[in-house]
Amino acid sequence: MGYDYQYQQPPRRDSVGCAAVLMNFLLMAFGGILLLGVLFAFLFWRAGDRLFEGMDTMFNAPQPTPIVDVRNVVVRQIRGASELTTSIFAMEAVAPASRERTVAGITVGETKLLYIAYGEVRAGVDLSQIGAENVEVISDTIYVTLPPPQILDSKIDVNRSYIYDYDQGFLNLGPDAPELQSLAEQDALRKIIEGACAQGILEDANQRAETVVAQLLSVAGYAQVFVETQPPAPGACPAPTP
Repeated sequence: MGYDYQYQQPPRRDSVGCAAVLMNFLLMAFGGILLLGVLFAFLFWRAGDRLFEGMDTMFNAPQPTPIVDVRNVVVRQIRGASELTTSIFAMEAVAPASRERTVAGITVGETKLLYIAYGEVRAGVDLSQIGAENVEVISDTIYVTLPPPQILDSKIDVNRSYIYDYDQGFLNLGPDAPELQSLAEQDALRKIIEGACAQGILEDANQRAETVVAQLLSVAGYAQVFVETQPPAPGACPAPTP
């Protein structure tokens, strides 16, 4: 007697259902990303102008205004006026000079020279010495302290000077002394400098400097200008020869 035997496969999971769930998840994720993208684009469009303005402000921010020390500007202006403060004194001076010839301690002859010298003395305030520490600016008022006046230059004009007399004495026994002219020039220049100082050349230089600097800064726009001068330094003028 025989039996009919039929093989039955074991039940399988429904793979189609899993695939559907996965597909739905992917669609939801994609939809969320798309929604975020649309939202971001909308916000970017609304804030675009402000965003670009902010970036422009960030990259093109105005640079800080450079700080200028007004005192240094004033110093440069004053230094350029140095020549305007110069005071010039000119005069003629008579300078004698002599040299003896001796033999065994006895003078046997003397050479005398009389020199007429024309010389000039220039005095002024050296404004190149002014620094920022000599300038004070308060609002539209400026205070300046000048250096002391000094003799800037002194010289003999050899083209306008001459030997008035040259005498070697009796029988020309006096020595030939070409150095007498140089000695006479030195003595004449000393006399001219003394004369310039006696006539107040340094005080005149102070007054010129005060006037020039005050006018210069007034034109520059300062409402009030105070210029303080200083007395000449000790030894600025040689002591008078007795």
